Amino acid sequence: MIVRLIIVLLLYCVGRPGIAMAVNTPRFGVARQAVAVFNQAAAAGPRAVLHPDQCGQVRQLEFIALPGTVFEVLAAPSSSPGVVQVRSAEYQAPAGVSLYVAAAALQPCQDRPAERAPLLPSRASIVQTLRTAVGLPYVWGGNVRRGVVQDGQVRFQGLDCSGLLYEATNGYTPRNTEQLVSFGKGVAIEGLGGEQLLQRLQPLDLLVWKGHVIIVLDQQQVIESILRCNGQQDGVLISPLRTRLQQLLQQRRPANDWPPGQVKAPLFVVRRWL
Repeated sequence: MIVRLIIVLLLYCVGRPGIAMAVNTPRFGVARQAVAVFNQAAAAGPRAVLHPDQCGQVRQLEFIALPGTVFEVLAAPSSSPGVVQVRSAEYQAPAGVSLYVAAAALQPCQDRPAERAPLLPSRASIVQTLRTAVGLPYVWGGNVRRGVVQDGQVRFQGLDCSGLLYEATNGYTPRNTEQLVSFGKGVAIEGLGGEQLLQRLQPLDLLVWKGHVIIVLDQQQVIESILRCNGQQDGVLISPLRTRLQQLLQQRRPANDWPPGQVKAPLFVVRRWL
């Protein structure tokens, strides 16, 4: 038993997947490639059966970690062999949500590795990447348009609303709208009408609330990834800015800042981050 433990420790940082998860010392792992991160342990396991909801979405998917993402390994659930519970500085999970990945997808290491340093692309490159996403399907938790390879299959090919921005910025922006509502600098819009809002907006401003984000492309257009689930066109779409603002103002009120503690408030804010 002692000899086996020594061998495990020696192999721990040399690339053997899933090694030494049971030793009671701090452990870390680095995503070898884009890897799906789930909110249920069973969904992350080998040959997991994933059940889409009535809209065709796999709600167990939280996000897709980019290559080089650092994880702290918290536990190895005995009910799901080959799966580890993790957390990462790159993703703020909602309250009460645990994160799970396949252990084999991580390069294990004894000491904390350096965090992935996202390089923010140029403004022009971000806009170009956003535009090339038009027509891609909406995928809950998706932020890598080509998807990930899981059990020999390519899955989750598409983008959700915040994933559209996350991919275009190389993971520089927060992954969820819960963080996007306070990202960057707020633009004063409270009490403004549509024409006044048009004068305030700049390219790549975010029209955002907890639940959805719309990205301003230029003075004429916005882009977003929408799940309609009613037979209408969804996925990544470009819309006229004026029309989309009019629709938004029929449903929500403009606010300067998102109110602390509010989740379902009928508001939206504008965040300028670049």
